[in-house]
Amino acid sequence: MSVERSVFPVVITGAGRRIGLALAHHILARDLPLLISYRTRNAEIDNLEALDACCLQADFSQEASIEAFAAEVTHRCRGLRALIHNASTWQAEAPDKPLITTLEEMLRIHVHAPYLLNHRLAPLLCEQGVAGGDIIHLTDYVAERGSEKHIAYAASKAALDNMTRSFARKFAPYVKVNAIAPGLILPNEPADAASNQRAVSKSLMGVTPGVQEIIGLVDYLMASQFVTGRTFPVDGGRNLRS
Repeated sequence: MSVERSVFPVVITGAGRRIGLALAHHILARDLPLLISYRTRNAEIDNLEALDACCLQADFSQEASIEAFAAEVTHRCRGLRALIHNASTWQAEAPDKPLITTLEEMLRIHVHAPYLLNHRLAPLLCEQGVAGGDIIHLTDYVAERGSEKHIAYAASKAALDNMTRSFARKFAPYVKVNAIAPGLILPNEPADAASNQRAVSKSLMGVTPGVQEIIGLVDYLMASQFVTGRTFPVDGGRNLRS
C-alpha cells in the first residue's frame, strides 16, 4: 500500500501492540491516513493493513533501519500531520548481558530514533503552516523518578523527555512538540496478577485506566494551537507515592 502524496498522514512508531496499536485504530477511526512502523509482524499488522494503514517494518535498534524508515516516509508523503514516538522496549540490567549493550539499545530506540526522525521529517511536519504539525514523545513516569532495576531505560526516557523542550524551541511555531509520560496504563504482559496488583497499588488512583487516557490526551495536543514544550504525566498520582 502506498500513501497518496496529496494527503498528510499521522506516523506512529511501534504501533503493532498495546498503546501504539490502540492509537493506530483511533487515528483510522478519525478517518486520518496512517503510516506506522512495527518491529515484528503479527496478526494486528495484517488487520491494520486491511484497514488501509501503511505498515513499514523497522528495527529502531539499528541506525540504518531508522534512516531507511525516514527515507521511506519522505518518499511516500508530501507532508505529515503528526509524528508520535511510541516505539519502546523495557529492559532491565541483567547479569547475562553486557551493561553497555543494554545502554546502547535503550539509547538507540528511545533517543537516537526520535532524534533522527524528528530532524529528517521536520520539513514534512512544517507543510501545514503555523501550529499545523505535532510531535508527541511517549516517555515514562520513571524519567522523573529513576529506577534502580531499569537504569538505562529510565535514563533514555529522561533524555527523550528533555528533547521535547529542545525540539519545541527548534521547530516553533510550525510544529508543536510535547511528551506524554505514562505510568501503568494497561496490565503488564505476560499476565501476572500479583505483579500487576503491586504496580496498581503504587498509584493514588489504584486502577489501570486503559488506553483512552492516552488517546484523549493525544487528541487534545493535536487540537491545541498553543501548547508546546510540555510533558504530561499520566500516572494516577504515582509520583506522589513514597
